[in-house]
Amino acid sequence: MSQVVLILYYSRHGATQAMANAIALGVEKSGLEARLRCVPEVSNNLDHQQSTVPSVGDPYVSKHDLDDCCALALGSPTRFGNMAAPLKYFLDDTSAQWLAGTLENKPACVFTSTSSMHGGQESTLLTMMIPLLHHGMVLCGLPYSTPELHTTTSGGGPYGVSHLAQGENKNKLTSDEQTLCIEQGRRLAKFAAKLLD
Repeated sequence: MSQVVLILYYSRHGATQAMANAIALGVEKSGLEARLRCVPEVSNNLDHQQSTVPSVGDPYVSKHDLDDCCALALGSPTRFGNMAAPLKYFLDDTSAQWLAGTLENKPACVFTSTSSMHGGQESTLLTMMIPLLHHGMVLCGLPYSTPELHTTTSGGGPYGVSHLAQGENKNKLTSDEQTLCIEQGRRLAKFAAKLLD
């Protein structure tokens, strides 16, 4: 079975991508391979042609990436207390994977970024879990045995890691956020490795 952890995200300004990179670091410190993938923008302009290859950053996800992973980390900026449309658009087209049970019994976690302290981080994380539960995935949060959850004044949370994108360096993770993302990646990889045994 594959030892690849898929880290799938949408990032508009780079903060969610920074979180994905930190989670990947935690995965790889645990001995599994991290595969970073993003989703393309969606547009209500029907004349707009989306490039099939991103001009910068990580490659776009394919359905094969879902088939090939042993675990999934799913990330999105907060949009009115929910995931952003491009990520939802991709997930809405995974009926074939749902029917085949492609993601069943694989561990998963969620992560988000928002520009305000009370901008819906927790509701975004919780609603991102719903399609993963429908796919039969096993959710992996972050326990309070992680010391930074007790001290962070930026992002964090037991439902999954979050980032508060404010100020001049809004896309840069705080020290606590970086540590929590790495720990989330480690924990996800740990569960994946146990299931691979």
